[in-house]
Amino acid sequence: MFSSQRFLTKVTFALVVFAALGASTRAQGQAAPAIDVDQKLAGFDAFMEKTLKDWNAPGIGVGIVVGDKLVFAKGYGYRDYEKKLPVTGQTMYTIASNTKLFTAVAAGMLVEEGKLTWDRPIKESVPTIEFYNSYLNNTITLRDMLSHRTGITRHDSIWYKSDYSTKELFERLKYLEPKESPRQIFLYNNMMYAGAGYAIELQSGQPWAQFVRERILQPLNMNSTVFTIADMLKQPDVGVPFTERRDSFELYKIPYYEDQQGVAPAGAIISNIEDMSHWLIALMNNGQYNGKQVLPAKALAATMEPAIALPNAAGLTRGWWEVLNQAYGMGRWTASYRGHLIAFHGGDLPGFHSQISFMPNEHIGVIVFVIGNHTAPLYNPLSFNVYERLLGMEPTPWTDRFLDIRLKGKKAGTEARSKEGFGRVSDTKPSHALGDYAGEYEHPAYGSLKIAMKDNALQFDFHKIILPLTHFHYDRFDTPNDEENGKWSMNFSTNPQGDIDKATMSLDEGEVTFVRRPAKLDEAAAQRIAGNYETVTGAKFQVVFRPGSGLFIVTPGAPDQKLVPYKPLKFHLPEFSDVLIEFVEDNGQITALRQITPAGVFVSKRRQ
Repeated sequence: MFSSQRFLTKVTFALVVFAALGASTRAQGQAAPAIDVDQKLAGFDAFMEKTLKDWNAPGIGVGIVVGDKLVFAKGYGYRDYEKKLPVTGQTMYTIASNTKLFTAVAAGMLVEEGKLTWDRPIKESVPTIEFYNSYLNNTITLRDMLSHRTGITRHDSIWYKSDYSTKELFERLKYLEPKESPRQIFLYNNMMYAGAGYAIELQSGQPWAQFVRERILQPLNMNSTVFTIADMLKQPDVGVPFTERRDSFELYKIPYYEDQQGVAPAGAIISNIEDMSHWLIALMNNGQYNGKQVLPAKALAATMEPAIALPNAAGLTRGWWEVLNQAYGMGRWTASYRGHLIAFHGGDLPGFHSQISFMPNEHIGVIVFVIGNHTAPLYNPLSFNVYERLLGMEPTPWTDRFLDIRLKGKKAGTEARSKEGFGRVSDTKPSHALGDYAGEYEHPAYGSLKIAMKDNALQFDFHKIILPLTHFHYDRFDTPNDEENGKWSMNFSTNPQGDIDKATMSLDEGEVTFVRRPAKLDEAAAQRIAGNYETVTGAKFQVVFRPGSGLFIVTPGAPDQKLVPYKPLKFHLPEFSDVLIEFVEDNGQITALRQITPAGVFVSKRRQ
């Protein structure tokens, strides 16, 4: 769920891949070539044992499908490193973004039924979906959402460790400003899959998980597959997330990531090699499983069609040319691997990483599950190694290449962290007392940021990430660089009245500013404030209380002005932060309204 790449010129590559896809469609009706798997995999166990040792990997599972059968399912290392329990073909893993193809196929079923369309604006089918502006509303299609070509960056911090439901994420799409025009660049976006998943619910009348279970999992006899960690833990054979400490080679246990339900259509499925082989068999055989048409062939073909091309990044930056001409369809990539068409997708959540792939023309599929964040890059090299062995190719030193990158990156990270604090201006103080920074700050998409006082210090609380804040310089405060949650840096700012009212931090692809939550409107005070007022020049206006909406200044011939609660009897205007509206109280009665501006104070008396 955490990978992102950029695009390449599309037209020429699309023609090449469409030709390859045509060949694969013809080939899928033919019998799979006979492969002596045992003979081809001679030496693979030794290779895996060396890989486990070199990479300090807790556990790895590998499955191979040929034609319509799972012909190899084996574990290496441990599903529970502490208890030394072995990985098996039934060990459960979160498959993370390998969920996306399930969502794309589910959407394809509704396209077949006429309830959704691939290439018309999705708002035509789902009127309640809202994007950032009318242009996107009139442009963005379901294919755009599922192929990461909306021009909107990923914004993962909206959903990560949050309690937002799929519906709430769907409703937040309207706050995501695009970085690029649609269909110009590949920008991986889990939020769009949450949106598509909720569209499936709206158009089918079933929650996404129920639809996927009834229409895909049950017909494929994927009986162990679940959607929550709680359900996974009811099973006897489960993976346990261990990973390597960032500054040493010690393996330690980390918590299961359990907050994926809102973004479930992008990454909630939990499965094992045996169940995933059923899915892979259907993908490799035009949707057929056990002689029955389970998945619509037309929908599968649509997900393979290249929607946006990507650059040959490994070749251009590292001189590795084995993987060429990648394109993303819907829920999966296609590429040429050493001259062979391959369809694939990875999946990444804390502690668990996976790759599901197949070569359509060769009728070979590979499943790789890896435990450990430091071993996440392994699923590509291991998949490629299996294909090279089965196809009789000279092996590419993928694991050595990536191990070199991993170890250099680990060393660089340790050295960088040793230099934290660079750029601090010494001998500065916060502009306010610490308690003035405390409060709840809001952003329409990212939600709530809470700054609290604890033990005479500030505390950071964002989406279940709770860490102490210490003064860095001026009005900047930083958290420690936490092993699990990283480092967070907050810069606070004031409103024109001199109060701390904003907190800015870097999230995802840019800076995000959270605004202090307005004070709660005291309805009893609002009813006392409501009434008729008159300026010194004799102009008359009203202050009106609308239950559920708040207080408004109502002037004939002018738009209503909402009053935003600030402090008792004090309000801001949304448009002008430097204007303060204060109501004057005398002997328990509201007698006047004062408009306080940089130019002066203007008083309007209350009329009886």
